[in-house]
Amino acid sequence: MKVQQTEVSSDRIVTVPNALSALRLAGVPLFLWLVLGPHEDGWAVAVLALAGLTDWLDGYLARRTGQITRLGQLLDPVADRLYMAATLVALWLRGIVPLWVLVVLLGRDVLLTAFLAVLRRRGIVGLPVHFLGKAATFNLLIAFPLLLLGAGTALHGGAAEVARVLGWAFVLWGTALYVWAGLLYAEQAARLIGQDPARAS
Repeated sequence: MKVQQTEVSSDRIVTVPNALSALRLAGVPLFLWLVLGPHEDGWAVAVLALAGLTDWLDGYLARRTGQITRLGQLLDPVADRLYMAATLVALWLRGIVPLWVLVVLLGRDVLLTAFLAVLRRRGIVGLPVHFLGKAATFNLLIAFPLLLLGAGTALHGGAAEVARVLGWAFVLWGTALYVWAGLLYAEQAARLIGQDPARAS
């Protein structure tokens, strides 16, 4: 148990998991350019797939090798939120998703960011990841590439229609779970904020 605490509080910067997180961050502007510039939707989906792979791989390697660092704990959620925001904005600008999807999903993240900022001032780094949050993110990470393929240039005819239908199914289910998980996180954060600072930290 003490070993895990030491690993979590590590101040190391140069690690393989951190390098993978940095690589994932570098893919955000590339993804935006592919979607909004030349409309190379197939390559944009490949960037999203690579981001998903590195997201799983950096967490796996960090746990297996004991390279869990403060920087990694910061980079990983930042990369996730940036991909979510970039994908939503790009799809909205392309007219693939309506404004309400953008507002609901990004609004949830803005609200939680505000709660987390208050918690950090009380010495609490973050909240435990809830299964609902993971399920919601998983659904949305499937939905966005499907919507892009269905509305873009990579697929045509029946294949594009199937991608659109499946994409919207995952969007609706993922959005409901994302909001539900957000409410659970907000309730948990509010409870911690309401505690005595000496006990909360």
